[in-house]
Amino acid sequence: MIARSDCEVVYSPGGTALAVQIDSTVGALYGRAIETAARSAAAECEVTVGRLTIQDDGALDVVVAARVEAALREAGFHRRAPASGRTASRRPPQRERRRRSRLYIPGNQPDFLPNSGLFGADCIILDLEDSVPPPSKEAARILVRRVIESHAAFFRDSEIIVRINPLSGPWGVADVVELSRCLPDAIILPKCDTSDRVRALDRQLGRLERLAGLPASTLILPLVETASGVLAAASVAAASLRVAGICFGAEDFAADIGARRTADGTEALLARQTIVLGARAAGVQALDSVFSDVDDTEGFLAYCAQSRAMGFDGVGVVHPRQVPIANQQFSPSVEEVEQARRIVAALEEAEARGMGVASLDGTMIDAPVAARARRVLANSAPRGP
Repeated sequence: MIARSDCEVVYSPGGTALAVQIDSTVGALYGRAIETAARSAAAECEVTVGRLTIQDDGALDVVVAARVEAALREAGFHRRAPASGRTASRRPPQRERRRRSRLYIPGNQPDFLPNSGLFGADCIILDLEDSVPPPSKEAARILVRRVIESHAAFFRDSEIIVRINPLSGPWGVADVVELSRCLPDAIILPKCDTSDRVRALDRQLGRLERLAGLPASTLILPLVETASGVLAAASVAAASLRVAGICFGAEDFAADIGARRTADGTEALLARQTIVLGARAAGVQALDSVFSDVDDTEGFLAYCAQSRAMGFDGVGVVHPRQVPIANQQFSPSVEEVEQARRIVAALEEAEARGMGVASLDGTMIDAPVAARARRVLANSAPRGP
């Protein structure tokens, strides 16, 4: 059965000219557009003969092109490198940007893609790892690449992140190579338990950027999911200037240490604190794990409050309805913003008088206190009452 907004493509060799046979639920309206997208993708792979059989249930042109390319690659054809793409207008790296909410989108489910930027997540993570079964890995990476190349507007102002497969496995390197002509804003490196893994990805990205004539602008977000990774958090965070933050994966961590997942997360408290310490020591962000029960709003609120109190900058989310909650909980309140302004003003006034400390409401204020206040102001989207 074809998934909604997707299509299945089969390529059969032979014949004297390329034929395209379409069976679509929207064929009366969009049959010609489907054929145009299919022929364009075939031309990119220099395929001029054979037959493309397409069963479609409302797939966008970018999805049709991706599925055609995947079918042709399986037949031994490969796409020519595009003359241009997203690489021509890449955004500069933003290591310090807010990452309150990181919304995971399965890389093999195109129906989630067009509206993903409407939910207001700080980051959109196109997932090639856990949410994609092994038989779909190659088709998913082709789809993700094509969407970033030509439809990055889907994601609006969200940071575009791709979670690749582990570099130590059979798919991770292929994921990075696939993205080489349209590198995202950042790459999540899963199962990252040593600084060597970060440096390996750093070197690979550097080679690809140089070959494409790009600046070194792709960031890395190591995902720590094992006991060894937690113990190496500080060195992982400091392994490369590309590292913008460390993500924690609670589910895999619990499995790794043989613990049972609990509602209050007791089994991961020390690990989460260690992630925060390692991230802060390296001057990067600490990004907490997902909260899997999308129907437990009160539980998610409590989780976000605890996470922020521990020093995390944001959490992963698995459903759009969690996005506004995460954004609200990881933004400073009106009261926090006002207090931060008072702190900064008090210290600036003291410094103007040649003093290194100030007093506000009976509390001493020095440079570290003011630095925290300035961070609050930098993230001052009020959280409300």
